[in-house]
Order: sequence, then structure tokens, then C-alpha cells
Amino acid sequence: MVKLIVLYGQPTDSAAFDSHYFSAHADLVAQMPGVRRFEVAKCTSMDGSASPYYLQAELWFDDSAALQACFASPEGQRAAADVPKFATGGATMLVGEVVAGQ
Repeated sequence: MVKLIVLYGQPTDSAAFDSHYFSAHADLVAQMPGVRRFEVAKCTSMDGSASPYYLQAELWFDDSAALQACFASPEGQRAAADVPKFATGGATMLVGEVVAGQ
């Protein structure tokens, strides 16, 4: 399994971010081919300090070829093009190969 991890920085307007993310962007992600699992979590820090990240999204794929095919698809392109519309705090994308888990 491979997962795309998206870390969204703190937005300038969290209510606007949430509104767009949960009413529009998540629907685009749901249409993307090859996504086996999609999870979203609000971020906090363990020590109570301000977190540099507001939200974390994880999209799971069978393998890296499936991830690449997904983002080459029209649905993947639409979801990627949507990010600048709401991610005023930026978005950091990482790809991880799952090597252990429960």
C-alpha cells in the first residue's frame, strides 16, 4: 500500500477552509479512481503549542502506479486544481510506502 499524505497549513479563515473542504473538495476526492481509503484529521500539537498544520488528509492506494494513474486522471486533475482555491496556508504533500501497520 502507498498513501498520499497532505498537510494543510493554518488557513487565513478556518471557517471558509472547512466549508470548501467538506462541501466541495472531499466530494472531488471521493470521485478519484483508485483511492482505497480516505481519512481526514484536524491537527493539534502534543504540547499544546500552535500546530503548523490545520488538517491532515490521507489517501490510500494499492501501489505507486495506482497513485500516479489517479492523479493523471481527469478526476485527479480536478481535485489537484481545487487545492489553491481553499488552502491559503499552503499544502505539503508526501508519499509514504506502508511498511507496517495493524
